[in-house]
Order: sequence, then C-alpha cells, then structure tokens
Amino acid sequence: MSAAIRAMGLYKKFRKTQVLNGLNLEVPEGSVYALIGANGAGKTTTIKILMNFIQASGGKAEVLGVDSLKIGPDDLARIGYVSENQEMPDWMTVDYLLRYLKPFYPKWDDARADELIRLFNLPRDRKLGHLSRGMRMKVALISSLTYHPRLLIMDEPFSGLDPVMRDDLIAGMIESANETTILLSSHDLADIESFASHIGFLADGRLLFSEEMSALTTRFREIEVTLASPSKTWEAQWPRHWMTAQTTNLLARFVETRYDAERTTGEIASVFGEVRNISVNSMPLRSIFLALARSESKVN
Repeated sequence: MSAAIRAMGLYKKFRKTQVLNGLNLEVPEGSVYALIGANGAGKTTTIKILMNFIQASGGKAEVLGVDSLKIGPDDLARIGYVSENQEMPDWMTVDYLLRYLKPFYPKWDDARADELIRLFNLPRDRKLGHLSRGMRMKVALISSLTYHPRLLIMDEPFSGLDPVMRDDLIAGMIESANETTILLSSHDLADIESFASHIGFLADGRLLFSEEMSALTTRFREIEVTLASPSKTWEAQWPRHWMTAQTTNLLARFVETRYDAERTTGEIASVFGEVRNISVNSMPLRSIFLALARSESKVN
C-alpha cells in the first residue's frame, strides 16, 4: 500500500523548546489514521508542517507525493483541511461561502454539497457568525469534502462538541472514507476507536508506535493474577513489555503490551510461580492511551 503522507526525520524547535524530535510518520493511502498524544506532544505542529503553514527545523515531509515545501494550488485542490481554530468570514452565509469557494476547485460537486447540507441539517441562508461552533465545524467539513479530496487532514475536529455534533461529523467522514485518506488528531478516543483504521502515538515529538487499530487492540490486555502465596519483590523479574504493574500480597495487576495466550501464561509462571487464577481483559483505546502515557511519563 502506498503512502498518502510521509514524514522523515522531522525536527521543529520554537526558541529553546524542541517540539518534534526526529519524527517519522507514514499514513497509508485509503486509511483513516488517528494521531493521538498528550497536549504538547507535537500533533498540531506536525499537521502545520505537512500543510506548509510552518517550516520544519530539519527533516522532510511529503503529502500525496509532493514535498510539503512545494505544495501549490493544484495540490491544495486535492487536500481538505479542517481545524478546531479554523477561521471563516462571519458575514458570509453558508450558501455564499460555498459559492465563493467553488471556482477554486475544479472537481467541486454541487450535488455533493447539497447532500452534505441535508445530512448536517444546516441553514443555507444563515451567516457563519451566527452559527454555533459545532455548526461551523460542519460547514468547514462540507467545504473540504465537496470537491472530493484525495486527502482530508483534521486537527482536533471534535474538541468541545456535544455528542450529536460529533456523531454528525463522524458520519460525514465515514461516508467519504471510501475515496479519501483521512489523517486526524483528537483527544476523543472513544470516537476514534469506532472508525479509525490506523493509529499513531506521539510523545515528546517522537512516534512511539504506528499500527492498525485491530492489531493494537489485540496485543494490549489488562492482566490480573491471583497469587498462591504472598508476593515478594517481583519487579526485577518483570518483562519490559509489562506496564503499570502493581502488586498487593496476593494480587498482581499489569498491562500486557504483547499479549499471546500461551507466551503470556508462560511468563506469568516464570515470574510468579504457581498462581491461583489469571484474569485477562480487553482494553478500550482510552485505557491503552492512559497506560502508555503513564508509562512514558515514568521513563521521562
């Protein structure tokens, strides 16, 4: 599968603050790729470099095979962009904005615009300045999807929206996913889990991992072990891929990041000896993110 986005050794420094630290990123064409990480991890900076809004201090980025530094009008006609802080002229109505944008995009599709306006239940004649934040985000998404972009980049599109608004935006994205590669950053992990095909975890300007969502949720498990005798000091024997481990006299809990039923059971026996019970539970994306974030904070 070819890549719609590539970042190779990206560095970005704002004065004395290192925001990106040799970032390597590859977004497969046709994927819905979610970039997650704590505030300050570098998600928005990465997106701004990809879109050539700011320049990297080092490294290289490519979007749809084009160097980000050389993105021109023809390339922008194939790329949609939606940001939580996106500015639009308040005096324009919804209909006026769409008519204003149409000449800039050769593949503009009026029927598609009408379909999305109906889907989002937007008032055509209302001024943008009189719309709620959620409705403005819907307008931004419509203005990006109406010309059938090959790539849609979204920076925190769900931030501050109520559940109904989020569901509407997600429905609009999913409806277009068959023709558009999507890269989005978001803190709304429960929503991401419902539709993302790939996920990348960004911390301190580096990508800690990047993989298919199904593989991630398969390899992470929350393990609880009931011991046969009071615990000793087990920490020195724990495999490195066990995270956030805790023990009491007769109980041990940890997150297994490379779960395999046979191998994990064998490692538990090697560390603890005889045990009374092993409980294995799947983890939602939010729990995986919290475990990773806590583990990374301990390392730093």
